[in-house]
Amino acid sequence: MSTEGLNTEGKTDTPLRGDYSRMREDYTIDQGWESYTEAEHALWRQLFTRQSKLLQRYAAPEFIAGIGKLDAVDGVPHFGRASEILSKATGWTLVAVPGLIPEDVFFTHLSERRFPVTNWLRKPEEMDYLVEPDVFHDFFGHVPLLMHPVFADYMQAYGKGGLRAMKFGTLENLARLYWYMVEFGLINTKDGIRAYGAGMLSSAGESQYCIDSDEPNRIGFDLERVMRTRYRIDDYQATYFVLDSYEQLFDATSQDFAPIYERLKALPEFAPDEVLPTDKVFTRGKGRQRAA
Repeated sequence: MSTEGLNTEGKTDTPLRGDYSRMREDYTIDQGWESYTEAEHALWRQLFTRQSKLLQRYAAPEFIAGIGKLDAVDGVPHFGRASEILSKATGWTLVAVPGLIPEDVFFTHLSERRFPVTNWLRKPEEMDYLVEPDVFHDFFGHVPLLMHPVFADYMQAYGKGGLRAMKFGTLENLARLYWYMVEFGLINTKDGIRAYGAGMLSSAGESQYCIDSDEPNRIGFDLERVMRTRYRIDDYQATYFVLDSYEQLFDATSQDFAPIYERLKALPEFAPDEVLPTDKVFTRGKGRQRAA
């Protein structure tokens, strides 16, 4: 999950893995592309091939178009070369970071159209799960949609909004928006509901679960509903929110959030699996079936 320090509802005691000794004041580092081993490039290709096989069935068309334009097939991508492609498309560039970074730093990068990407790659035994976001999650999961003009503009607006949210002390509400709509978002397409969130599209299991399973709820996007809904970091999501379009997300979040934050202070939160009478329900889930 690449909340880059926004994970206010579930922290880990695991020490951060990245090498923070070489970072600059803005937490960026040199990617060190030449230092990747052949084994790491081979692992990247294995991850890339596995996830790519799932895209046609489960991913949003804009994600598929974006990943197809990036130089990411043959091994760990070179951030500089990828940034040249990305900059020509939407004005974004990639910056290497050692891992999770502070909220204010993350927001500042986004507000200036720089996307932080972790430079280290998971180990082979972590193919299916790891605690921190690595280069595969950050690049494969997040960068393709930065090729889409509307989503790219949304991410910059989110960064600016994050800096304002810090002044209001409302990061938890904003974190939920990132979690549900950037990491685990769904969109309704002409071919049905598809995934665009980085959290599921960098995960073989959740790519399939979020579309095929009858366990989770799939609920139409509503800004305040999302911002009031808690989430789980240790399991597949109990609820996914579905966009009609990326424009819907951008338009909903282009307003002044100050009145919203004030209103949310007096309103109750919702459980991750809760379904409301006012929800636009695409699928009412049966819940996770666990062994006794």
